[in-house]
Amino acid sequence: MLPVVIATGIAYSIADKPGIAPGFLIGLVSIDIGAGFIGGFIGGYIAGYTAKLLRDKLRVPKWAEGLKPMLIIPFISSIIVGIVMYYILGTPIRLGTEALNNFLLGLDTSQKVLFGAIIGILSSIDYGGPINKVVFAFLLSLQSEGINEPMAVLMLASMVTPFGMTIAYFFQKPFRKNIYTQDEVETLKTAFPMGVTMITEGCFPIIFNDLWRCIVATGIGGAIGGALNMLWGGASSVPHGGLFAMVAMVNPWQWFAALMIGSLATAVVLFILKKPVDKDAVSIMSIEDEKDINMDDLKFS
Repeated sequence: MLPVVIATGIAYSIADKPGIAPGFLIGLVSIDIGAGFIGGFIGGYIAGYTAKLLRDKLRVPKWAEGLKPMLIIPFISSIIVGIVMYYILGTPIRLGTEALNNFLLGLDTSQKVLFGAIIGILSSIDYGGPINKVVFAFLLSLQSEGINEPMAVLMLASMVTPFGMTIAYFFQKPFRKNIYTQDEVETLKTAFPMGVTMITEGCFPIIFNDLWRCIVATGIGGAIGGALNMLWGGASSVPHGGLFAMVAMVNPWQWFAALMIGSLATAVVLFILKKPVDKDAVSIMSIEDEKDINMDDLKFS
């Protein structure tokens, strides 16, 4: 039902309630004709904008205004998008989806390694931002077709930053180089447990203090971890969960090994690139003192 959920959500976000019915229908059509997630994704936009166009342009008698958003627009738009998907876009999307799946299933070892490295880089370098979300949507389409290795790469790549930064902390004492301030050390105490559940945002205070060095380190770690996971065949049937998702994985320990190696690579690169800092330095934010509110001039009439 993933194409139905995606298509309905997109159509609703564009056209509000009149988009629900055509979005739901086009998702079912995508499943029926084999267009899958991509069909639901594209069809959701078609359904949403069709319903929105009818909502803005369609004129009906005054007695039918109440029926317009509840019946007339959903009915007409459902017919239109159903015809478009069945007879115009459905077959090209289905053929494209099948070709993509066959290509991915037919990758040899070197191609899998490269593919894993690319996914690892794109999934990691913006720390859960728009690039990561686009990759996630694409990998959901593959997952809906039973191709689960790429999703395991995304999960891994979303975790190398908190894991790598934490490992880099333990390099400080033996190598006598402080790369974190005391504030950043405190941040790691929250960032690491968040990273266990595949949440990268806990690292933001450290990332934004040294953005480009962190991006380089994360990208390298994500690429290495992603390539190794594709090589070793780690696959996840669920799209989120971090370490807790290992119970649902194929080759979970190979995936975990790829995660740790990628995290170690992130730690090494970050430790080399970052400049030494005073561990006792404190980030000082200048905050203007709040002024007292004078209520004397407030009058009620």
